[in-house]
Amino acid sequence: MSRVNWKQVCDDDFRVPAGPSLAELTEELTVMLGDTDPERRDALAYPTLATWVERGVYDDLLPALGDGMAAGLRAGIGEEGTDSVFRRSFSALVLAECITRDNGRPLVLGGKVLQWGDAIATWLLREQDVRGYVPGKGWAHAVAHGADALGALAASPHLAKPELTVVLDVVADRLLMPLGSPFAHGEPDRLVGTTMAVLRRGSVPMTVLEPWVNRIAAGASPFSRAEDSDPFVPTAGAQAFLRSLYLRLALGGRPPTVRADLMLVLVGLLRETNPALRHP
Repeated sequence: MSRVNWKQVCDDDFRVPAGPSLAELTEELTVMLGDTDPERRDALAYPTLATWVERGVYDDLLPALGDGMAAGLRAGIGEEGTDSVFRRSFSALVLAECITRDNGRPLVLGGKVLQWGDAIATWLLREQDVRGYVPGKGWAHAVAHGADALGALAASPHLAKPELTVVLDVVADRLLMPLGSPFAHGEPDRLVGTTMAVLRRGSVPMTVLEPWVNRIAAGASPFSRAEDSDPFVPTAGAQAFLRSLYLRLALGGRPPTVRADLMLVLVGLLRETNPALRHP
């Protein structure tokens, strides 16, 4: 039995309800992050926790909340096709909110943020359940949510060139992992969002970026694959990532300092991995 009417809390501009302690409320919301009902998970638990973090409700307890979400990343890890993915995936989103709050005002020691980053990276590379939308249960979207968490991490002042380089390596590792079917719910685009967060820091030079993007391109060409299987399945994620990254850089917005150089590299790689683009 719920201690409070969470729909009423949301309708009341997410005011913290009187009565139960914040610890009791958080415990209930954390359980709801793993609910198979998308209304309770997506529309009630996550926005409530995210809003309370953003408004500073957890400022004095942010390390403990983040640790709780990091523990949620390990719940049922290794399972595929089960409901445990919701707890892991939405724990990543709340942990991203914790990091974003610290990015705006220092509330957590740098070592703790790096610990959270390690938990996110470890989970994302171990996650076996990469379903996007689950009929009847809503969004699982673990890879997309993991990308969002890495993006928040990349904006942290606690990360410098070595840590940002690791974030890029995690992006590449996740993209190049074998899949039974290609990503179909915008996951490469979300990983590009992570990449842009790294690039905008201006700390990672082209001497690191060029071999990194070449590594991704090596997994993006279906024309170098064996003919006894569908070559587009293992290469679709990397190919979609290269195209999306080029588009994001071309559209401008808040361009990183390496924009022009990286776009030139991407043009060459897209031509190499797409023979139809080599000649008019």
